[in-house]
Amino acid sequence: MIEVLRAGVLTSVQDLGRTGYRHLGVAQAGALDTLALEVGNRLVGNAPSAAALEVTVGPLALRFNRAARIAITGAQFAATLDGSAVHTWWSLPVRAGQELVVQGPARGMRGYVCVRGGIDVVPVLGSRSTDLAACFGGLGGRKLRDGDRLPIGHCEPLQGKATAVDAPAFGVKAPQWCRFAQATREPARRGKHAAGAERGEIIRVLRGPEYDAFGEAARTAFWSDEWRVTPQSNRMGYRLEGTALEREQPTELLSHAVLPGTIQVPGNGQPIVLMSDAQTTGGYPRIGVVIAADLWKLAQVRLGTAVRFVRTTREEARHALAEERAYLRQIDAAIAMHEERMQRLSRAA
Repeated sequence: MIEVLRAGVLTSVQDLGRTGYRHLGVAQAGALDTLALEVGNRLVGNAPSAAALEVTVGPLALRFNRAARIAITGAQFAATLDGSAVHTWWSLPVRAGQELVVQGPARGMRGYVCVRGGIDVVPVLGSRSTDLAACFGGLGGRKLRDGDRLPIGHCEPLQGKATAVDAPAFGVKAPQWCRFAQATREPARRGKHAAGAERGEIIRVLRGPEYDAFGEAARTAFWSDEWRVTPQSNRMGYRLEGTALEREQPTELLSHAVLPGTIQVPGNGQPIVLMSDAQTTGGYPRIGVVIAADLWKLAQVRLGTAVRFVRTTREEARHALAEERAYLRQIDAAIAMHEERMQRLSRAA
């Protein structure tokens, strides 16, 4: 078991989400930064879809009642294990009784604590993810509280394997430092909130079904301005603030399907980017859709900071997703090479 000593602002159990039920009105839920979750699970020897803890801002304190193996991925959190500093994007052995403390991040918004065996809460509709809006999944359908106890799933022992509970620590390269994650940098823009603020994260976007219903001024502002992520944002949607986007044809729309990444524009003209816990249908015009390969970057944008939208194509979106999958294959290869080195050292000894 893992004992939650301090749950922090918002910590919940998440996996890769709940699929196959959107036609019934069931949201996807799941990790907002799925790339970080997949890497973390690889670092501890789990399947990519194993459940972990999603930590929003922190702080989080955990006590492990038995030996375990963990990895912290996602945002650049300051973390300690029994008072000694540990690094993100590393696979670490933990002894029974040790305490992990995850403080606020220097960069990013959300981190993932992955544990070998996964967080073994009861699956609901094929997923252990917490749907905070619908109040089911995870641990009682809610965020974690101080004093909660989380079961760890069972894994067969892996003698001599790199991700065994007692194997030495090792790390991998974070995606932020890889070429595939670096979109082409553009000159600073002059949005409503750009003055004095750090440059916004570049997010690639496809035109939405109602894009042409917006006037030329609105379309220009959408691509050229910076958009501030407001404090009213959450796992359902990122509410943005900037130039009001007005439609040339303000007609009522029938309800239509939406999915994470959809950028809706309600009556006030301020865009909302739907996230993992978003509803399955909506009636607001859809000016764009964030590509799947950039949703993890959007999930790491902190409240009060800015994003910038860059126009892309379906071909470029597919290529970006292929680059992300190639990065994960590189992680698999790096872990396999580390394991081979351990085996050679073991035979030499």
